[in-house]
Amino acid sequence: MFDALALKREFPSLADTSLHYLDSAATAQMPDVVLSTLRRFELEARANVHEVVHKRARAATEAYQEARARVARFLNASSAEEIVFTYGATSSINLLAYAWGELLKAGDEILLSVLEHHSNLIPWQELAKRRGIILRFLPMTDDGRLNLDRLETDLTNRCRLVALTHCSNVTGALTDVPRLVPAAHAAGAKIMLDGAQRAPHGPVDLRKLDVDFYVFSGHKTYGPTGIGVLWGRKELLDQMPPFMTGGQMVETVTLTSTTFRPPPRRFEAGTPPIAQAIGLGAALNWMQGYDWRAIQAHEERLTQRLIAGLTRFAGVRVLGPLDTRDRRGVVSFSIEGFSADDICRFLDERGIALRGGYHCAQPLVRAFGVDGVARASLAPYTIDADVEVLLQGVEDLLGSRYQGASHRHEKPTRAR
Repeated sequence: MFDALALKREFPSLADTSLHYLDSAATAQMPDVVLSTLRRFELEARANVHEVVHKRARAATEAYQEARARVARFLNASSAEEIVFTYGATSSINLLAYAWGELLKAGDEILLSVLEHHSNLIPWQELAKRRGIILRFLPMTDDGRLNLDRLETDLTNRCRLVALTHCSNVTGALTDVPRLVPAAHAAGAKIMLDGAQRAPHGPVDLRKLDVDFYVFSGHKTYGPTGIGVLWGRKELLDQMPPFMTGGQMVETVTLTSTTFRPPPRRFEAGTPPIAQAIGLGAALNWMQGYDWRAIQAHEERLTQRLIAGLTRFAGVRVLGPLDTRDRRGVVSFSIEGFSADDICRFLDERGIALRGGYHCAQPLVRAFGVDGVARASLAPYTIDADVEVLLQGVEDLLGSRYQGASHRHEKPTRAR
């Protein structure tokens, strides 16, 4: 049986038992092995990478390349040369929108959805303005899942890319990739998945998914901030021009022309986020040391408890699926009579760390007809007490509206 409390002890930042950290979908905490790896690198191997002679720089380069190999293993990628280090999932998608977008022409189409994070929406909007690309959008179901019923209709022969979330950062719903991939490929389109919310919940098998591009962030996968990954099939990366230019990614330079290195270095201009990449490698290596079936069962149980507890309160609405089928532990909710900011501030005073607002997904949240929501997000280190304290905090918040009333009120009612 998975022992979440034992795992939680590996996270020094969670040693304060009065803190109930339920904001891992925004930024996860780092285990001690990542912190010690970062410290060791900075003390023993801090130097720049590539084209080096001295011992410390060779050590930095070796550690940097090992981090790339660890990412490839985590993703079950065919080669470490398909792993491009960026500064986050947002950076990865922007790189793709500029570099791969240069291969598109006016009238080509990109298929997105209403569920997307702004990072998987705005870069394509900007590409559409620059290149005359047409954006099309898949709708969502009433319970906040991606609606693929119109997939064959929306996938025209002009579609060049399907770019969708792998897991929604608002509803927690997973995309039905097995249904999506054959349809997209049959239409001649490539597929990119935004894995920022899926990668933190265990290793990803890209060979099984059969997608063409995948992105995720380090700071959500128990690693440092300032590091992200773009994975692409080698033959596709080979076709793409560089996004940024400068040092590290060139072969020859004259005063009037330049030739560029092959991927992945073609896309890593300047000094890369070396320490952050090494920290990410340590985090993914740490993740692969655990039984993720057991962890997912633990997270699913807590998600069920949280949803059941919230929906029993009158005036509380949970956005997204109320079951845990094809769902991860991201639970967004609103409370009648309270803003998302009100909810988060009240609970923060009780040591409960949530996030409130649109969660960088304004079209999605507004599609539910609400003006911002509070969000609790679970991780392997989330324990039963975290969920119970949150539910008690919501009950206390509901009860606070009756304080000072001149007539008798019942405790916060629970919906039948």
